[in-house]
Amino acid sequence: MKNIFILAFLSVAIFSCGPGSKTIGDTSSSEIATNDTIKIANEALEYEVIIVEPGFDSWLISQPPRGYYGQTKLESKNRQFVAEYNTRVLNPTKYSRNLYTEQINYDAAVDYGYEVNYLLYNYFMYFQEKYNEKFIGGRN
Repeated sequence: MKNIFILAFLSVAIFSCGPGSKTIGDTSSSEIATNDTIKIANEALEYEVIIVEPGFDSWLISQPPRGYYGQTKLESKNRQFVAEYNTRVLNPTKYSRNLYTEQINYDAAVDYGYEVNYLLYNYFMYFQEKYNEKFIGGRN
């Protein structure tokens, strides 16, 4: 009888001990998707930019702040990067379908504003760094 109580007590003690609190690096994939999703929308221009890339948000913090580059420079770089990206999307035999999934609609005649151009430019910088891809005119 005494052994049953000891065994029951140990069982309850072991099972009642949870895994403890979350550590800093312990996040579920749904939390990562929520925390690393950046969405910009402008209903007047009928566009929406959604960047879902684990790690992009935290990487962006380490980059030059908003205002560091002028909008004209960002637009020029984005035109160049989008053209190259779209070329790679259309050439699946040479470039990975996993990286280059679909074309990006970026109309040089549309003023998307500073924020869109800043995030798009930095996404291309992040993309090149993370996936070891080199675009013409990118940081090498």
